[in-house]
Amino acid sequence: MKQHLAPVRMVLSMLLALLILCTGSAAASICTDCHSTVTPEIVDDFKSGVMGSKIDCSNCHGSAHSSADTVDNVKMPTHDTCGACHANQDGQYMDGKHSIAWTAMFAMPTTKDQPKELMEGQKGCGGCHQIGAKNETGWDEYHYGVVGCDNCHTRHSFSAEEARRPEACMTCHQGFDHAQWEMYSTSKHGSIYLTEGDDWDWSAPLSNAKESYTAPTCQMCHMSGGDHNVITSWGFLGVRVEEPNEEWTEDRVSVLKSYGVLDADGNPTPRFDLIAPAKLARMTMDEWNVPREEMIAVCSDCHSEKFARISLEEGDQVLREADRIYAESVEIVAALHRDGILPEPEYIDELPSYPYPDVLRFYDQSHPIEEELWVMWMKYRMRTFQSAFHANADHEQWYGWAPLKETAVIIKSEDRSLRAQAELAESVKSGASAQGTPGFEATLLGVAFVAMAVLLRRRE
Repeated sequence: MKQHLAPVRMVLSMLLALLILCTGSAAASICTDCHSTVTPEIVDDFKSGVMGSKIDCSNCHGSAHSSADTVDNVKMPTHDTCGACHANQDGQYMDGKHSIAWTAMFAMPTTKDQPKELMEGQKGCGGCHQIGAKNETGWDEYHYGVVGCDNCHTRHSFSAEEARRPEACMTCHQGFDHAQWEMYSTSKHGSIYLTEGDDWDWSAPLSNAKESYTAPTCQMCHMSGGDHNVITSWGFLGVRVEEPNEEWTEDRVSVLKSYGVLDADGNPTPRFDLIAPAKLARMTMDEWNVPREEMIAVCSDCHSEKFARISLEEGDQVLREADRIYAESVEIVAALHRDGILPEPEYIDELPSYPYPDVLRFYDQSHPIEEELWVMWMKYRMRTFQSAFHANADHEQWYGWAPLKETAVIIKSEDRSLRAQAELAESVKSGASAQGTPGFEATLLGVAFVAMAVLLRRRE
């Protein structure tokens, strides 16, 4: 059905675009004459772009607002508004991961518990995830930040040249859990761009980019030929559910339990059904292989295919090694809960895999050792394998692998301390029937020393 509707939509889009071209300029002064005084910089931005000479503000914002008294009637555009003229790009966007960024954010278990300003207000996670399509989420009351396309083609110039530069991706793809900008900009690819990029032809479409580019950009690799799908092999969680490596599969079971995707017995939970629609993982090897082969083709424009395959396979192996360390740490924390060393958290009914912790709760954990674990996953594991694919050896070694290993040592140390503390507490409970029992004071002092050691050992 969708395939049959595509030609119809294309024809309607062309007719609408033609209508806009014919009527836009005649009505342009209705909006811009007023807004040249009210919001002059917006008008300047709009006029500086290609669309400013072809359409009127009302083509995107509607005609219901024509004075200060009707400002609440202004229409805020969505991706469908852009799709009326850019149907091909909108279709690619809707099939890709950026369109479900809003949905993926609300799939996280504790998003609902965060201050509204961080999420719906777009001051925190929502500030980047607003690139997702809102009309599919039910957030009809949302007023600002509902387009998606303008996260890269920023309003109101909507410059394609701006969106082709790596800095357009930097706003979201930097920092704690996905430091791709730091990885790229300090890699050899990035250093070539930073030193030579001003001489490249940014007016050329991505399909012709290699005629002037002397190194790849984010868009050249992830939007080859201008494709707005933007899908990579591993996905955000760095997991393929269908895993051919048997040893890796064993570790992946622990990894998936820490995501709440599998329960403590290894059975799928209700959360399992969310990861495929949100494109957080790759469900089959075919789903994983398609973007891998596309990336091999991109890399082979500059490198040999053999070199490209070896480099990407080395990245796969780095992820496998990181999972070995992370899975061991997951099992250590789960065992502490299973053995009653750690108390049941207040939110135990929300944990689909208990006694396994839920790292998708992020910083809303019940114990410091769980805080160590989620940072180990979301910061260090991510940086270890993402840096490998972004060709940044220093970032991979010292911002990923090294702190990953360091945190594994800390978790093992805290495990020993917590168990020793629990053992001493049990000895006190069973052996001290009265305060005057011989050795009671010495045992109590020992417990105090252990507790102090645990506090001192924890990092600030």
